[in-house]
Amino acid sequence: MDLISVDEARARVLDAAEPLPAESVPLAAAHGRTLADDLRALRTQPPFDAAAMDGYALRRQDAAGAGAGLDVVAEVAAGGVFAGRIGPGQAVRIFTGAPVPAGADTILIQENARRDGDRLLVVTPAEPDRHIRRTGLDFRRGDLVLAAGTRLAPRHLALAAAANHAALAVRRRPRVGLIATGDELVPPGGDPGPAQIVASNAVAIAALVEAAGGVATDFGIVPDDPRLTAGQVRTALAGGIDILATLGGASVGDHDLVRGVLGDEGMALDFWRVAMRPGKPLLHGHLGRCRVLGLPGNPVSSLVCALLFLVPLVERLSGRLDVGPRLEPARLAAPLAANDRRQDYLRARLDRQPADLPAVTAFAIQDSSMLSTFAAAGALIVRPPFAAAAAAGQPVDIIAL
Repeated sequence: MDLISVDEARARVLDAAEPLPAESVPLAAAHGRTLADDLRALRTQPPFDAAAMDGYALRRQDAAGAGAGLDVVAEVAAGGVFAGRIGPGQAVRIFTGAPVPAGADTILIQENARRDGDRLLVVTPAEPDRHIRRTGLDFRRGDLVLAAGTRLAPRHLALAAAANHAALAVRRRPRVGLIATGDELVPPGGDPGPAQIVASNAVAIAALVEAAGGVATDFGIVPDDPRLTAGQVRTALAGGIDILATLGGASVGDHDLVRGVLGDEGMALDFWRVAMRPGKPLLHGHLGRCRVLGLPGNPVSSLVCALLFLVPLVERLSGRLDVGPRLEPARLAAPLAANDRRQDYLRARLDRQPADLPAVTAFAIQDSSMLSTFAAAGALIVRPPFAAAAAAGQPVDIIAL
């Protein structure tokens, strides 16, 4: 199977990835979830003309000149109501959020007045229609306040609450099963043998899945044994996962068994191997309704492929309208050599201090096993296939990390 481009691979991964069904969750549990339906206000906000400042509600014509005097006839705080009507020469002491009494057309803030018992003296004349939040200033009943596809941040939850929603219809979170393969792997905190290493991919990719709005389940490490690998794949599928992400074992070596095992389990292979670096041995297919991504075993390759393919798939199944990663412009702080047929994703230091565009410097060594440079990187420089050599100062596209 020939190498395919990153763009084609991404399009095929996202093809027919419809948002998962909706479910209703309490407002307090909706943070980070994706809204399934347009959300309309169930009430008007504010539901009445409200004071925007502490002061005195009055008729502006009675406080148009410094030295004018008025009678304070009542006091009203937020949550209270003055049932009467303000007449000529009268004022009501009012606090922020309280309903503006009938007859008042402005608020004289307390800094512009002097009080002597029930007598009010105007120090600075009142301005017309000041410090009053009119009914419906924020939104009115029936207004669209949040669109379907919005990933709910704290500010969105505040708006939904103000619109009087106690529960929201959100998309079900995609369930992602992770299986790492390899005789050489032991879990973090384990006791590696003389030819073993600590498995680092699953914990990072699970975090990426959770940050993208999914639910990750780690089904552990399986050795390079087709029977054991197949058994763990079946266990993961029985758990109702939407995406199976295998970590390692999808390359061309004698011990890379994943592609064959998945094929024996009935996987319809879509593509295998992408013209990218790191991450060429990327696999995509379907096992029934479950989508399969076979990620490379090298840690950086695995993480880059997860950023480019797994995260957007989770976001799309979550109902997100905007799926990443997003490119942004930058300038090279150091030159780069010409590229070959594969699209490069170079770990780079990022400096956002320049006034026009951020500056990026690729690390000298880009070995796909080196997590230290990935942890230190602020961005990935994206180098298209056959890109010419680039001098310092030339523009490039980056993915900020």
